[in-house]
Amino acid sequence: MKKRVSQRDIARRLGVNVSTVSRALNGLPGVSSELRQEIERLAMQQDYQPNPFAMSLRYDTTRTIGIIVPDLAFSHYAHIVKHIEAEAKKNGYMCIVTDSGDKYSHEVECVNQLLSKHVEGIVLCLSQETNDFAHIERLKERHIPVVLFDRVADVGCSTVSVNDVESGRQATLHLIDSGKRRIAFLGGPNKLKQTADRKHGYLEALRERGMNIRKDLVKCGNVSFNSGLSRTLELLDLPERPDAIIADHGLLAIASLQAIYSKGLRIPEDVAVIGFMSEWVSDISVPRITFVKQNLKEIGSKTFKLLLDQINGEQNIKHITVNARLNIKESA
Repeated sequence: MKKRVSQRDIARRLGVNVSTVSRALNGLPGVSSELRQEIERLAMQQDYQPNPFAMSLRYDTTRTIGIIVPDLAFSHYAHIVKHIEAEAKKNGYMCIVTDSGDKYSHEVECVNQLLSKHVEGIVLCLSQETNDFAHIERLKERHIPVVLFDRVADVGCSTVSVNDVESGRQATLHLIDSGKRRIAFLGGPNKLKQTADRKHGYLEALRERGMNIRKDLVKCGNVSFNSGLSRTLELLDLPERPDAIIADHGLLAIASLQAIYSKGLRIPEDVAVIGFMSEWVSDISVPRITFVKQNLKEIGSKTFKLLLDQINGEQNIKHITVNARLNIKESA
């Protein structure tokens, strides 16, 4: 491999001080025009590239932010990251993207790794296990800007989230108005604000239409395909099985479809399904799943904007809610 050329190498070749090379390459005064041209010519010849980490030590800025998501392989998070990176690039920032694997301990490790890289700020989507926020408090104590997105919590920092209560309400009302009377809610852990808000909207809609609330139709727990499958099978084995399911995560929605088919039931005639998920996942499912469409571009761009404002000195905590809407397909 070709060795990276440093300012010291250029200075040695020309027999000048490193500080002279630095001033010339950064357009600073104190260098004759002839020497400046010679330094620039040699730098171009040798394919010199500035070292951003060396510059960060000198100027106390890395122009780098950290991103933590629960699962990069899941398209929902990948698309949000894509839009955060796009906004960061427009503003001259690099991103270091880390994956917590939806585990609290890994999330803490990700924070520590990003701090060791001297990032200027961190945007974070909480893992489903997170209910201890000491690592976020530590960031605040060190005055590291932090913004929570998508899965958020009330921990005294800025957030960007979807209108989850209203989305859960609208999904449930759609099913009720379509004639469904035994509507189940399949959700993540109750401690997740996202799940709690979507379930709140579900319950609000049932009360609004004067329908009975059945505890046996509410199944919340770990978010995974297998857990979604087993909990849906439990619902379908009830003496009065549900005639509709609202799944608050894409994996749970796909799992519920497989469970319904394994029982020889029809969708949506026997059991209707609505999921919080990406459009492309809906489009490749059979039948296509009615889903709550979330504006991932807006989530990503507004998340970075909040972080950039904090990096630039904004002190006020802001909570941004991004609207989502129900997208009707064949499953409901």
